[in-house]
Amino acid sequence: MEQFLSGNNPHRSKCHFRKHIVNPFLPPVSATETRNSASATIDSLSPLEIVRLMNAEDQHVINAVAREELAIARAIDGVAERFSQGGRLIYVGAGTSGRLGVLDASECPPTFSTPPEMVVGLIAGGRDALTRAIEGAEDDSQAAVAELQHLQLSNRDAVMGIATSGRTPYVLGALEYAKSIGAFTIGFACNHNSAIAKIAELMIAPIVGPEVITGSTRLKAGTATKLVLNMLTTGAMVRIGKTYGNLMVDLRPTNEKLRDRSQRIVAEISGLQQPQAAELLNQCNGEVKTAIVAALAEVTPDEARRMLSQHDGHLRATLQNSPST
Repeated sequence: MEQFLSGNNPHRSKCHFRKHIVNPFLPPVSATETRNSASATIDSLSPLEIVRLMNAEDQHVINAVAREELAIARAIDGVAERFSQGGRLIYVGAGTSGRLGVLDASECPPTFSTPPEMVVGLIAGGRDALTRAIEGAEDDSQAAVAELQHLQLSNRDAVMGIATSGRTPYVLGALEYAKSIGAFTIGFACNHNSAIAKIAELMIAPIVGPEVITGSTRLKAGTATKLVLNMLTTGAMVRIGKTYGNLMVDLRPTNEKLRDRSQRIVAEISGLQQPQAAELLNQCNGEVKTAIVAALAEVTPDEARRMLSQHDGHLRATLQNSPST
């Protein structure tokens, strides 16, 4: 236990470290591939020291993302506009970047009751690449084009290319094709002056610095990616009326936990007791917003749906313009 806490390593005294020297004859590398001096001797640290080191490095991620807040806000606005016009958001990435895009897309239907095709994640190598590396998949730029064509990409859609290096051919090919047909293109990288930045209409580039393990972009770069994707879909969904305050009034109650949450949301906003809210939700086919309007405006579920439709599904606007509320 003492070794676990203090980092006392019986082999450490036998090791001799020399300062990493940059070879001037090698081409410059991107920020995500450079050596991190803070973790140069990570293999000699105790578990607790490793945790502290990684936690300290992760603090840089928050600041890096904060420096991109204006670009992220513009992306939210652009994606929300496409959603309002019946368009989609399509993430494109390889490896960790692709997996995070697929993850974010898969969370939207249960959270916001969106159809699966509204937010889509494409990963180089297809479904198999979610759990294992597919050699060479990220270098196939035409594969991304073919997948976007299969989805019948149009100028109403938004495509976000995610590549922390900023140069993944699969992502570059997708953005070039999306741009050629007039789709809204967003680039994400953790390097300045990347190849993606030369293509995308809007660029988000949090510079998180060198990774704790050189080149392992599942770490700080992956955390930055997750933070930005969280903001993008959450912000866009809020903008199109998928929440009331911070309540998920468009969630899909597909399990017991979500059914209970739906009932509590209806009860909280309408003033009903939870058993009454549960009964009303059943009458409204589980539609939270419909149940709330039906309760507060004292109308039928069909009339509640009509009222919501008149305000593009925004619950707050519907209630504010209802004579009964």
